[in-house]
Amino acid sequence: MNYIFDPIAFRVGPFTVYWYGILIASAIFIGTFLATKEAQKQGINTDQFLNIIIFALPAAIIGARLYYVIFNWSYYSQHYSEIPAVWHGGLAIHGALIGAFSVAYFLLKRYKINFWLSADIVAPSIILGQAIGRWGNFFNQEAYGYEVDPSQLPWAMYIDGAYRHPTFLYESLWDLGVLLFLLWLRRRRNLKQGDIFISYAVLYSVGRFFIEGFRTDSLMLTPYIRVAQMVSLIIIVLGVVSLFIRHRYGHRQCP
Repeated sequence: MNYIFDPIAFRVGPFTVYWYGILIASAIFIGTFLATKEAQKQGINTDQFLNIIIFALPAAIIGARLYYVIFNWSYYSQHYSEIPAVWHGGLAIHGALIGAFSVAYFLLKRYKINFWLSADIVAPSIILGQAIGRWGNFFNQEAYGYEVDPSQLPWAMYIDGAYRHPTFLYESLWDLGVLLFLLWLRRRRNLKQGDIFISYAVLYSVGRFFIEGFRTDSLMLTPYIRVAQMVSLIIIVLGVVSLFIRHRYGHRQCP
């Protein structure tokens, strides 16, 4: 498949609007709407919950960008003007989670809202946002896989002068599958607070670990170790162990 799209959606005078930005903004809007509605169902003050989201979102974007820049410092140390250029791509989900939850944790304590319940509420919104956001990579022609023979891989996409694994598509589809599972899990009985979020973290990390192996633009910890795969593996182990301990030794149920 030969798909080449202009990353620029439109221009208004001197302002340029990118598809990447539109998709990220759409993901934020939809995710916030769904999380706020679920918070209301759980009896949480929606004004307080929305305040937390408002502060957590910029922290997520800053964290996502800093994470990406730090692990690409050899490039950005020579191109300082590119550091704030998020519209060119380069947002790391692990950095976004660190930034968002660092801010949210303190605000949740201030409002006396349960952290794990809140994490369960936002987990489906996060994975949906990731599924949408990956299409920003498509328009930017980034986060793609290595070159393949299109006769052997019919769904290969023509990107950057060659047919390649559409890894952004793989991850988007995986994320949608995780979303459906989380929505199903949310309706199960005998859940413990945190089960939904931990399940999100583990399942997303499983998909990311394998999909990352196809990518050509991975952030590298060493010449042989991909950052995302290492982080994903740590999250998988910690998440599985946490679920086992919480269910084996008991933990307060979700209300």
